[in-house]
Amino acid sequence: MGENGEATGAYSLRTLRKRGKIKVFLGYAPGVGKTFSMLAEAHRRCSRGEDVVAGFVETHGRKETAELVEGLERLPLKHISYRGKDFEELDTAAVIARDPEWVLIDELAHTNIPGAEHEKRWQSVAEIQAAGINVITTVNVQHVESLNETVYEITGVRVQETVPDSVLDQADEVVLVDLTTAALVNRLRRGVVYDLDTVPGALASFFRRGNLVALRELALRKTAEEVDDYLERIAPDADVLHPWVAEERVLVCVRPGQLAHRLVRRGNRLARRLQGRLWVLHVRTQRLGADARRELDDLFTLTRSLGGEVVEIEGDSVGEEILRFARERHASFIVIGQSRRSRLDEILRGSQITRIIREIDCADVLVVADPVSLDCPA
Repeated sequence: MGENGEATGAYSLRTLRKRGKIKVFLGYAPGVGKTFSMLAEAHRRCSRGEDVVAGFVETHGRKETAELVEGLERLPLKHISYRGKDFEELDTAAVIARDPEWVLIDELAHTNIPGAEHEKRWQSVAEIQAAGINVITTVNVQHVESLNETVYEITGVRVQETVPDSVLDQADEVVLVDLTTAALVNRLRRGVVYDLDTVPGALASFFRRGNLVALRELALRKTAEEVDDYLERIAPDADVLHPWVAEERVLVCVRPGQLAHRLVRRGNRLARRLQGRLWVLHVRTQRLGADARRELDDLFTLTRSLGGEVVEIEGDSVGEEILRFARERHASFIVIGQSRRSRLDEILRGSQITRIIREIDCADVLVVADPVSLDCPA
């Protein structure tokens, strides 16, 4: 027990609670209305008698947003002096001390000023959740870590502040705040999003119509992905007989060798064509030599550069592990390389490909031929 026995005891009781929930309002660009939606949600909850406070709300000088803050209990902010300037940050300790049912914390990807409890605001949110307090927050799709490279390719802008995908993956609810690109550009031109003198530059760079269309699609797909993950979590308790998903899921099975890069690229083309998700799986049944390890690492680097996810697992049976992984992730396509074994050997010892085709359900199996020569395109 510390010097203040009562406070320490209160914190001990909080640590025994179930972890707080998190609800995320996701947008595709500044100005679509994430903060406004969060504040509207807060007022609805207050009208139902729930204990809701504002931990940190960024109005960006928007009148309609600032008006919605009125009537909500606002917690004190932490004042920090840094390099001769004064800043305001979320006061994590103050939120935990107040112990509300729900707290509003805007801009999840924000980097805190040195002197705050944590480097990143999402880390502060994690501590608040650990204390049993529910959080409502906002973030734009360009701040999602796994999409950082994609956003750069689309916009030419390297986003520095990111949130780990796990934060959204573990969210209890992700709500897409959508607005047509035409409506967003109109808001921008009217000075609702930024000051009017900065609008021409914004329209010529990040807010180009093509950028906004692509970012909006990313946000829609990310939200659909979170819905799929939620369905996976509830499926065992919901008597779901046949798993289904809103997006295609491509599983590429590889081992070190000449054919592996061809498999990854073929799987990537399939996933991109279907606007789906890509996994590259290696099942390790024995210790890899140095050369094989380097080949596999190169495959994983290629996969990540294409926006896919890599998985390496150990097992006694390659076929069994592929089937297990495909079922757990509800793969809709399995891409696998043609066997180099003789037909007689496959008859005598069994074929992994035949087993996968025979035993998998709700998935198509694509067997990629081994190229006849090195000149065959990958």
